[in-house]
Amino acid sequence: MARAISKLAPGWWDYTTLDSEILNDAAALTAKDLLELSRPGFKVCIYDTVEEFYTAEALEYVEAWRKATPDNPVGVCGPIGPTEQLPLVARIVNAIGLSLRDAHFWGMDEWVENGKTVSPRHPLSFAKCDREMCFDRIMPKLRMPAKNMHFPTGDLAAYTRSYDQVKCLLMQGGQGEIKHWAFNDPPKREGAYADAPPSPTEFRKRAARLVDLHPVTIIQNARTSGGGNVAMVPTRAATVGPVETWKSAKVSIWHPGHHDNPFGMRLTALMIAKRIPDSSVPMSLLADHPNVQFNYLRRGIGEVAVDMH
Repeated sequence: MARAISKLAPGWWDYTTLDSEILNDAAALTAKDLLELSRPGFKVCIYDTVEEFYTAEALEYVEAWRKATPDNPVGVCGPIGPTEQLPLVARIVNAIGLSLRDAHFWGMDEWVENGKTVSPRHPLSFAKCDREMCFDRIMPKLRMPAKNMHFPTGDLAAYTRSYDQVKCLLMQGGQGEIKHWAFNDPPKREGAYADAPPSPTEFRKRAARLVDLHPVTIIQNARTSGGGNVAMVPTRAATVGPVETWKSAKVSIWHPGHHDNPFGMRLTALMIAKRIPDSSVPMSLLADHPNVQFNYLRRGIGEVAVDMH
């Protein structure tokens, strides 16, 4: 049976091309149901307050970095979106006097314009945001050496190799409205993928790379980061890929409720828990990763219900 045409962008794959049974099952999930989706290799956590949510997210960075030693350097790959944890990370590092000399950090994505990643002077630069909201706030004597900070700019093959040189203990992320982590968006519906999206096995072979962004991703980033100014949002990006993700010991996804919507936050949890990977929903590919955790802010879970505005 032929897959449905996307209701969002007919020239692309996305979650609206899935079988209606999966979509209906996801829409019916309650917060209690989400918790019960936990299984070996997939854990669901719900936090009752904003303070607890972002503190827990910040502590993941710190707990990973505390394990770094000269003989065993380790690191964290972190997102822009959420960002609220970043100043908390700096405060905790400063408060406990944690030296980051042997710790590493990977930025997971960056915008691309005219075939090149944007400079830190770009208003939407993710590297700029990481530095301003976190790393520049850490006391100089505790700061991470510049050589230990890896951003997906320039030589992406070198970026990929760095995951073999240093162990990534934690990859954090948020979930976009198109159900991606980083900028692993579903592909265009053309060529070899005109009738079906890439198989999960094929998609998981993709390393850090330059990508075209799904129209929903562009609109979402305009909403969350640019006051709705779509014209300022690039249409391409550099992103960490599944290859680097599968080299990370743990993947932790944070759902505050304003990046994706109540339906989307349920759909990916269901597909991961029930092992239904489909590259039209890139986040669902984490069904095959051995250690994934979904973290929800309770008030952000919401309901999938009619509420006219």
